[in-house]
Amino acid sequence: MNSLSINAMALADGHLPVIPLGADKRPLGNCPNCADLACGGRPNMKTPGPCVCPWPCHGWAAATTNPTVLASRQWGLAWRRARAIGYHPGGAHVTVVDLDNADAMAWARTTLPSTTTVATTRGEHWIYRGAMRSANKVRPGVDIKSLMSYARWLGPGTGPITALPPTVLALVEREESTPAREAVDSSTPPRWDRSVATGCRHTTAFVQTGLERGLDNIKACPEQGAGTAAYGAARFLAARHTVCPGPCGLDGIAEELIHAAIAVGVPAAYARRCVTNGMNAALGAAA
Repeated sequence: MNSLSINAMALADGHLPVIPLGADKRPLGNCPNCADLACGGRPNMKTPGPCVCPWPCHGWAAATTNPTVLASRQWGLAWRRARAIGYHPGGAHVTVVDLDNADAMAWARTTLPSTTTVATTRGEHWIYRGAMRSANKVRPGVDIKSLMSYARWLGPGTGPITALPPTVLALVEREESTPAREAVDSSTPPRWDRSVATGCRHTTAFVQTGLERGLDNIKACPEQGAGTAAYGAARFLAARHTVCPGPCGLDGIAEELIHAAIAVGVPAAYARRCVTNGMNAALGAAA
């Protein structure tokens, strides 16, 4: 093991999913079997695929905390070629605001709450607790790196980490507000409301507690498994209401689960299918 792989193992032990980067600061290229997505891609990619390649293919999607993978022969050879360590911010449930120049840093200091800061070659990384959709060029000199993205590890930085602020989320919302070529899901899901659950036999606290646990389970799977978590949460929550005379406002619950899955990178159509199937499985079993 070289120094890079040893450092990567230490980072992974601290729950930071890591990947080797080349001299160009980019992930190493795919192996022949994965070139041009011939393998179909990994299960945690935007379009889920069946790839279980032992090499660190597919960039951020290969990032891992698994010590067995990191110490494998394939990854050992990759670390020998690597020149830096990369990591998947969304997999660690953090967001990196990448500030590329002096103007971007000046903007951040007057606009964003202070947080952990890491110096880069040209600017700074401001790291916040919480994951979100990644986007480049959300304003001059500013990129957002979180879900389905990678960042270069440049050290732990200085200052305490703070929660992801609405200001950063708004940067991506603004980017998404440009005219779309096709319809997209609303960014604000309807919330469960007692007023539309007139036939529900449960208290508001009971419903909200179960829903929050389901949402937490989905958010805890930013690397992979969020679709399965959404299915499980939908099935579990729907099953609580099979003895209610109804209606129970399950549509609102379903939308919250769907949007939680989308927020951690599950494609919208797949997220909706997982939740719908989970709801149907519970209600069908009770029929």
